[in-house]
Amino acid sequence: MENIPEKFLNKDGTLNSDALMKSYSELEKKIGTMISVPDDESDEATQNRFRRAIGVPESADDYPHNELFDNENVRQKFHEIGLTSSQVEKIYDIAEEFLSPMFSRIFSIEQESNAMLELKKFFGSDEKMRDAFIAIKSFGEKFLPVDAFNELCASPQGIQGIYKMMQSMEPSVETATSTIENLTDSDLRRMMRDPKYWRDHDEEYVRKIENGFKKLYS
Repeated sequence: MENIPEKFLNKDGTLNSDALMKSYSELEKKIGTMISVPDDESDEATQNRFRRAIGVPESADDYPHNELFDNENVRQKFHEIGLTSSQVEKIYDIAEEFLSPMFSRIFSIEQESNAMLELKKFFGSDEKMRDAFIAIKSFGEKFLPVDAFNELCASPQGIQGIYKMMQSMEPSVETATSTIENLTDSDLRRMMRDPKYWRDHDEEYVRKIENGFKKLYS
């Protein structure tokens, strides 16, 4: 009995069969609860038991969802290859880290392209649009505060607004009561810093400024 562990021996050195049987029983129970790693020949029940044990959800719908990077077909693929929910979450995190900036850039390019198409339609052709841009830049540098000009040029609507301003200038500036005022260049530039002009595009207020410049420089 030299190779028998002491825990299975009595004090007198004889075999303790009760201890041996108890240990064997506990070993059987432990083996019964162990999950074997399936291979290609394992039956479906064995494979499903292993998948549940490592954290693969029962259904593809049970995976965490992500607004940008997943859909029903993607989740089904995850389920077919046996990804766990935590692994899917990691995939979403990686996708958001590396792909979100690219999506933002694509969206920005698309917005810019749509804006150019809108402006081309407004001006009538590429050539007319280029000429208008040159005129708008010159007008803006001469008559508009930098912050107001940049704000207006940030959108197709703002660019169209500057162009219409150039086209609709009249020789007099009228107040809200329709009386004529003699406004200086400084007066007009100060008025243009008012949010009513560059942010709210108040029609009456804008018209007063347009007419003032026309009166001064035409």
